[in-house]
Amino acid sequence: MEISIQTKVNAPIEKVWSAWITPEDVQNWNFASDDWVCPKAQNNFAVGERFSYRMEAKDGSMGFDFEGTYTSITEHQLIEYKLDDDRKVKITFEKSNDGTLVVETFDAEDENSAEMQRQGWQNILDNFKKHVEKI
Repeated sequence: MEISIQTKVNAPIEKVWSAWITPEDVQNWNFASDDWVCPKAQNNFAVGERFSYRMEAKDGSMGFDFEGTYTSITEHQLIEYKLDDDRKVKITFEKSNDGTLVVETFDAEDENSAEMQRQGWQNILDNFKKHVEKI
């Protein structure tokens, strides 16, 4: 099952793209709620290369690594990768008159409900929008 989410970022596509792939930016937006953080982000941004983002609860009670391998990149348009559990993710970036539309489509996992996954990923995407619009 695929889940799709989106947001419109009020910023030029070049700025949006850069914030998506720059580790220092990723650490500022890659978490679903204010009681979580992304203390570490590594990104070798090329097809066949890997990324690794650490997400942790601020209180240290839990955390996990979000890791995968890039399978397709078209600058300012498309990023595709495969997570280490073999799920596929596709992100498209579309320039518009008033900003950039970001659409993220991902394979659902089996542990959590589809709605819970959709909300979690949407919260992260909303954090991304907030981050880009303030930098």
